[in-house]
Amino acid sequence: MQGVHMRELFAGDTTRFQKFHQKSDGVVFDYSRHIATDETLKLLMDLARAANIEDWRGKMFGGGKINTTENRSALHTALRGSAKVTIDGEDVDAFVNKTLAQVQAVSEKINKDKSITDIVSIGIGGSDLGSRIVYETLQDFRKGPRAHFVSNVDGARISTVLKDLKPENTVFVIVSKTFSTMETITNATTAKEWAKGTKNFYAVTMNEDAAKSFGIAVDNILPMRAWIGGRMSLWSAAGLPVAIATGFENFKQLLEGAKAADDHFKTAPLEKNIPVLMGMLGVWYRNFMDFRVHAVLPYAHALRKFPSYVQQLDMESNGKSVDKDSKAVNYKTGPVVFGETGTNAQHAFMQMLHHGTDIIPADFIVIKKAGHKLAEHHRKLNANALAQAQALMQGAPDPKNPTRSFDGNRPSSTLVLTKLDPWHLGMLLALYEHKIFVQGIIWNINSFDQWGVELGKTLATSLLAPGAATFADQTTNALMQILSE
Repeated sequence: MQGVHMRELFAGDTTRFQKFHQKSDGVVFDYSRHIATDETLKLLMDLARAANIEDWRGKMFGGGKINTTENRSALHTALRGSAKVTIDGEDVDAFVNKTLAQVQAVSEKINKDKSITDIVSIGIGGSDLGSRIVYETLQDFRKGPRAHFVSNVDGARISTVLKDLKPENTVFVIVSKTFSTMETITNATTAKEWAKGTKNFYAVTMNEDAAKSFGIAVDNILPMRAWIGGRMSLWSAAGLPVAIATGFENFKQLLEGAKAADDHFKTAPLEKNIPVLMGMLGVWYRNFMDFRVHAVLPYAHALRKFPSYVQQLDMESNGKSVDKDSKAVNYKTGPVVFGETGTNAQHAFMQMLHHGTDIIPADFIVIKKAGHKLAEHHRKLNANALAQAQALMQGAPDPKNPTRSFDGNRPSSTLVLTKLDPWHLGMLLALYEHKIFVQGIIWNINSFDQWGVELGKTLATSLLAPGAATFADQTTNALMQILSE
């Protein structure tokens, strides 16, 4: 199939775009610029059905314990009203509605207190990056206090954040499912010492006792549940910083957009299902063509953190070398994901996408209606996105040296959002969640655990214990001694 050039596919079918794009509420997904024919798509859908994608999808929405490693459900979809189930005797929908009412009450209370000028969200991984990207993306929708995000245990970060704040004007939101994550508790303890006894602390956690022991009032603790996965926790009370900083109604719109993506994923036939198509094309390139890297290229400055979000979502979910039965796989799983905003990416690494020895499929994300009034800027921005995708596909002679050429045949998808607001952002994030779920099913891996990460955490804790050097390997022991001298 790599011998087939997309130029030939387009030349032989004047209706290719019409056949190779799908629409859902507020989004157009173009997959015409892929090294794929009608037969390719048919075979990929046959593979999806053979892997029982539809059954697994039903299990996820139905509360089945698809996180087999931890014997848990993965019910992030329930957080936006897309699953009505009972887990361990608890009505999940009732829990979600009650928690959402708490998020509303807390966010509105803080926004009414005009003495509060800043909120500091302390978490790491999924307890940080989801809220962070939404806050940065929705820069034109901010209504509440300024938000600051502290995740790295490097003291330089929290020192910089606290330097210009005042305890009496600052609210802290500590997001930690277990309330024991080393980075989060270290930063939270520093914040507590700096705050000099103020009670402006909130916690989002499963471990209410640990939060109370830390000194947080019980009324300021918002609950989580085991079935809320860390990197999909934005939709839960972990999104409290978003609800405070952008207003609760915008947080609700974020949830509604994600629910629209859920509805599409649940009901659209596989051949017209955007996350299924995204996922299966990724499998096509990873397993049949051995393309190892995937680029995410949002042409919107507000989405500058989106590639980092997809990196975490994708590589922590599907960066696995064992299957659901803990057996080593003998095939490739998740790709390396990276990206940057356009047009910056064009002046950084896109030479490699066009002409490098590795073929790197790419997602171009463009916005139809700008959130500003500089129409000419937006027209040029979108023209650049379409031009890059066209050049990757088409190739051309080198304008400075006609004896050499850029062959093209580099695949890409284009996602067009009507506009960039809370609703459309929620949809975009959820589409990628479902894409990654689809690929995990095809690869027969558990996309909802991350036990490889846990090993590093355990070793770091052991290295900090008294006498740890006697248990360390030779190199770690030597480097620890150098660092402590």
